[in-house]
Amino acid sequence: MHGELQELGRAVKQAQYRQHRALDSALQAIGTTLAQWDALRAISRSPGASARELAAATFQTEQAFGTLAGRLTAQDLVERRPGHGRRIEHHLTTVGEQILAAGHKVADKVLADCFSALPDTDRTTLLDLLRRLTAQGDAR
Repeated sequence: MHGELQELGRAVKQAQYRQHRALDSALQAIGTTLAQWDALRAISRSPGASARELAAATFQTEQAFGTLAGRLTAQDLVERRPGHGRRIEHHLTTVGEQILAAGHKVADKVLADCFSALPDTDRTTLLDLLRRLTAQGDAR
């Protein structure tokens, strides 16, 4: 049984790796990376969020997210504003919103290609299964 579980874990990782490579490569055409675009998505979903919250949302350490946010700020994609106490809030600039929108178009095409081998019903089933797995992990 352990061999089958290890194979399943590797297959999930391999699919993720292939998807990330394809996204990162395609996003270069609009002048961004997957890590940057993912940060813009997280900020868009939670305007005013702290670096700690955004690091968790993007699966990064606070230090790594802080470095990335500094680059995004230097590129005029993100604005950092003082919040309550020592909190620094993150907001998208107009340019950041434009890159985010362009990235959505790129991602839609790349992900359609990545999942093209699966019919709609299989994609729906896969999404449901992955949500159940992540919900189980979140409950712990």
